Amino acid sequence: YIIMKRKYEAIIVLNTKGKEEGVDSMVKNVRDQIEGEGAVIESVTPMGRRKFAFNARHVEGGFYVSCLLDTEPDSLGRIQNRLKLNQDIYLQHFQRVG
Repeated sequence: YIIMKRKYEAIIVLNTKGKEEGVDSMVKNVRDQIEGEGAVIESVTPMGRRKFAFNARHVEGGFYVSCLLDTEPDSLGRIQNRLKLNQDIYLQHFQRVG
């Protein structure tokens, strides 16, 4: 049978607290990890730094990035598990588009 790729939007919040490296290199690292699981990234849109409504885990805010990607449904779980291991990612949310 044929496995169809589906389109997803990912909102990723980067934890930049105490990091010397720039946001661009952090975004590139996340992009490489997502593509490493076989996903095809259509676009990456930096949404800027925002403060959180409440101070959770001693982090006041983060840098938000939106990604549009095409991937197979079963590889989405592998992408999420791989990103959980990345210390630079504070929060990740995936949503199917269309």
